[in-house]
Amino acid sequence: MDHSQHTTGEPPAAARVTAAAAQPRTPIPVLTDADRAAAFPELHHRMSHGSGIHGFLLVDRLEAWDGDDGNGQGWELQGWLGGDTNRVWLRSEGEREAGSTHAADVEVLYGRAVSAWWDVVAGVRQQTRPGDAQTWAAIGVQGLAPYMFETQATAYLGESGQVEAVVEVEYELLLTNRLILQPVVEASFFAKDDATRGVGSGLATTEAGLRLRYEFTRRFAPYIGLVHERAHGGTADLRHGAGDRTRDTRWVVGLRTWF
Repeated sequence: MDHSQHTTGEPPAAARVTAAAAQPRTPIPVLTDADRAAAFPELHHRMSHGSGIHGFLLVDRLEAWDGDDGNGQGWELQGWLGGDTNRVWLRSEGEREAGSTHAADVEVLYGRAVSAWWDVVAGVRQQTRPGDAQTWAAIGVQGLAPYMFETQATAYLGESGQVEAVVEVEYELLLTNRLILQPVVEASFFAKDDATRGVGSGLATTEAGLRLRYEFTRRFAPYIGLVHERAHGGTADLRHGAGDRTRDTRWVVGLRTWF
């Protein structure tokens, strides 16, 4: 029997598509405030923080150099002990050159988190060099500024009424997952002259560094770098009068590690 002329009774495919397109469609409802409130409800409880005590110690710079005045070494470290909101901070930095220490201090600070990215700190700094040992009161802020700039700004009040302010900003540029370029800029200011310590009022010193490190592991990262330090204003005049250089550029090699 020849079935070539028979049909199933269904319209052709093109006709079915056209008919479906002609059917009325249900429009997407307009988004209302009630819909938004249901999707993003307000949280009526405060964020809870862990109650555990933890600790961290970062040796950010442990370096050496061969300068015009002989071999030198420098260090900068910071650590903390506490919880998510309240911590005790330890900070220390210093330099040795030609076999003697000419800058060294240790800070013990209480820090409280005031936002997800910033801490307010206050405490004491014990400075052993330059000059005689001196104790300073300290207050400042530290944290992560927009665009991932790590920032520290601290004001110090000395026993003799001297006021010092130090601002440090650094950034980490990931060239690869292990190769990291770290630029750092630091500036110090003093309220009045202090000839015994070789500083003048106003902007005293600036230091700019560029360090390239390779992280064999996150805890072990040797680096090389270039550092330029310069004295300004009255501080430069005092150094010049004492026969010291007012600017210095040096290559450094060092290690960054943490525990």
